Amino acid sequence: MQTSLLAITEKAKREKRYRFRNLYQLLRKENLSDSLKYMNRRAAPGVDGYSLSDYEVNLDKNINDLATRLKENRYRTKLVKRVYIPKGNGKMRPLGLPAIEDKLVQTAVTRILGSIYETDFDENSFGYRNGRSAHDALEKIRRITTFEGIGYIVEADIKGFFDSINHDWLIKMLEQRIDDRPFLNQIRKWLKAGILNPDGLTVHPTTGTPQGGIVSPVLANVYLHYVLDLWFEKIVKKHCQGRAFLVRYADDFLCAFQYERDAERFFNVLPKRLAKFGLEVAPEKTKLLRFSKADWKNGEAFEFLGFEHRWIRSARGKLYVRRKTARKKFISSVRTIKEWCIKNRSIRLAILFPQLNKKLKGYYNYYGLFGNSKSIWKFYDIVVKLLFKWLNRRSQRWSYNREPFNKVLKYYRLSTPRVTDKYAR
Repeated sequence: MQTSLLAITEKAKREKRYRFRNLYQLLRKENLSDSLKYMNRRAAPGVDGYSLSDYEVNLDKNINDLATRLKENRYRTKLVKRVYIPKGNGKMRPLGLPAIEDKLVQTAVTRILGSIYETDFDENSFGYRNGRSAHDALEKIRRITTFEGIGYIVEADIKGFFDSINHDWLIKMLEQRIDDRPFLNQIRKWLKAGILNPDGLTVHPTTGTPQGGIVSPVLANVYLHYVLDLWFEKIVKKHCQGRAFLVRYADDFLCAFQYERDAERFFNVLPKRLAKFGLEVAPEKTKLLRFSKADWKNGEAFEFLGFEHRWIRSARGKLYVRRKTARKKFISSVRTIKEWCIKNRSIRLAILFPQLNKKLKGYYNYYGLFGNSKSIWKFYDIVVKLLFKWLNRRSQRWSYNREPFNKVLKYYRLSTPRVTDKYAR
């Protein structure tokens, strides 16, 4: 599989208009087995109730059977199990959980699509791509706003993006690089697969791709590559009188402009461009704002990927763009950790603290950007206060005074904040 993918990547890099054939033939036993190691072993099961561990009990038999059904065109897509998880703003995010065999085939297809499109995707696209992270996108924004003479920012959000993807447009976009009807038909089957809701009702979607599906991220990137990235690069920038930049992470994107008239023109035409492909901007999250070093006192702040960006003057008198944890994200994280403390206050401390440290390290790894130390230390202090409060409510008796509690924190080595920004130096 790896050799085949490398050959596809080299071909895609050399010939930008080449349309690949015979991709469906790559979905054979050896390649399916190779794709197993790229699957998430902790992923929740779909409608079939099988996890990856369950599937591996009779792995050879299962893989052989799956490969045979794919070859003979007898493979059928199962229903997608829909679950809801909290978004942090009081709303619920719908996720789709495919059955185990659909996850496996989608993993193989995702690797093939990635090999084709990774050479096509714009360098300013960061989401769901190997070797690229949200921190890379944030660093790109920092450099643009600091060194490129930017004066205006268009902050945009696509309303219900994963549920609004037009299937016909997506297939047309894939056909620009793929000339393999069975391969495209398989993708179409996943797009049309019924969704089993928690109430037992089955819905057959006419648009969208289930967020949470293995193949959904790369399909989303392909869609926005043609809808947004290429349009901005080849059309928008050519009509701008000043510098213009686009930074996109999945369906979250930000545009920066040197001149106000360029920013206003883009802000006005963006809804029309998205509407052509069945997409819609969220009005409450889409705005044009002033963001200039020359006018930093009157400038506004914008949010991107969980951080608030604002021009401030340092203690040494130097202007810089400070990146601080966005208020909504901070409150959401505090609420989440509070609920966790309440739920787990009764378990043994030897179990509680390693689990809590894992959560804290994940928080520091993301929010530990240079200049955000004050915010992550504030979060740490709140966590300590929550621990003190809820560990003392494990029973009717008061469990700890402050000094013994501090000794507990030291003994179990509660993880303290640290800067994890690889660009900090």
